[in-house]
Amino acid sequence: MSSLKKFLKKKNYIKIPLVLTATNHMEVIAMINGITGRFILDTGASNTCVGFDKIDFFQLTSKKSKIKAAGAGATDMETLISTKNVLNLGPWKKKKLKIVLFDLIHVNSALIAHQALPVDGIIGADILKKGKAVIDYEKRSLYLKVKK
Repeated sequence: MSSLKKFLKKKNYIKIPLVLTATNHMEVIAMINGITGRFILDTGASNTCVGFDKIDFFQLTSKKSKIKAAGAGATDMETLISTKNVLNLGPWKKKKLKIVLFDLIHVNSALIAHQALPVDGIIGADILKKGKAVIDYEKRSLYLKVKK
């Protein structure tokens, strides 16, 4: 039987390395608007998110949002929306990306408390769905389909 990597390569998927953190999260390096950051890969997050403190860092323009964020024990958090962004995960690219902006302090505090490094944001199911993602937990790899 062919390996998953070989099978997916034939189907026009590219491999992106993942890092397992001390908190058992999968982390990925991504670029937003040409700027590199560290992100948790979160299949349970509906949208890709960036912390309020990284708005200037990633050159995001934002506007008010009616969306309320919830997660990691926090609920009804205020958000902003940033549209027309470019996300790169390795050679995979998504243009016109909508990013939800909210306070990630509760996420980063939990990571730091468990001797993990803080993150810039979260890669959510919106990207995983768009990229027809396959996650190989054993090999710590994310595969995303590229258009040919």
